[in-house]
Amino acid sequence: MKLDFNNKNVLVFGGSKGIGFGVVKTLAQLGATVFYAARTEKFYKHANVHFIKTDVRDHKQIEQVFKQHFSKRSLDILINATGINFAKQHNEISMEEWQEVLNVNLSSYFLACKLALEIMKPNRKGKIVNVSSIAGRHRSVISGCHYVASKAGIIGLTKQLSYETAKYNINVNVVCPSQTQTEMLANTMTAKQIAALEKNIPLGRIATVDEQVGPIVFLCSDLASYITGACLDVNGGQI
Repeated sequence: MKLDFNNKNVLVFGGSKGIGFGVVKTLAQLGATVFYAARTEKFYKHANVHFIKTDVRDHKQIEQVFKQHFSKRSLDILINATGINFAKQHNEISMEEWQEVLNVNLSSYFLACKLALEIMKPNRKGKIVNVSSIAGRHRSVISGCHYVASKAGIIGLTKQLSYETAKYNINVNVVCPSQTQTEMLANTMTAKQIAALEKNIPLGRIATVDEQVGPIVFLCSDLASYITGACLDVNGGQI
């Protein structure tokens, strides 16, 4: 048994930063042809990696990704890793900001899954991995209600989709990373807050991006062929 992604077509939403970018690099290095949809391009030269400029807040742009790149090409793996976050208390959140976070973090996931499944179901194969968060499994000491609600929604979305698509031999799973050394973490937590957090993590440290990428790659592989509807916690033992 081995990780073999040769001849696999992969689409990653949110592949220009953090965990998403780590997934793009790793799967390309393992032989997959990887398309990543994001607002900005990450400088990374690899023959197997292709950038698609996309703003998931505009649902028509998500539809265009599939029409332009997968109308005549199979899609083997979809990974949703897009996410925005605002560190606010409930009384500071406007309805406009609530809708923006839910739109990016949850609605875009649903639409991407829906369109990907239209391709995967006739082929009776495919893998989808959605990136949620420890916040969706528990709560957050930093992030706002909108972020936590969106991440909890991803878990519910995944479990229902896995139930509806198992008969097509499609695996749909979700990972729940804890705080990770990414740009988003640096923008939402101070060094003092991070140090305080690490004291309460059983493994004693913040995760690296690679430590979050590994479980995602596993779920995308044939090693996880009998896993669907799973919620995989990758949090250093916090919950």
